[in-house]
Amino acid sequence: MKEESTPHEDAELAARSSLYAEFLAEREEILRHKWIESEKAGQDIGFERAMIDWKRHHRARWRTERRVGQAG
Repeated sequence: MKEESTPHEDAELAARSSLYAEFLAEREEILRHKWIESEKAGQDIGFERAMIDWKRHHRARWRTERRVGQAG
């Protein structure tokens, strides 16, 4: 029978995960976009609105540039 992992072990696994690292990088870009768009609007636009806008307008290019940057 498999033993349950501890929260510390789970955190270590997540820290080593390339998928989690990608999630954190994408989240950082969304937060940056949120700040820029909130400044333009003169008010906080909220994370959800920023996330949707960023994904619709910037995500594909960001991913392509990120892959090229990692390969080179």
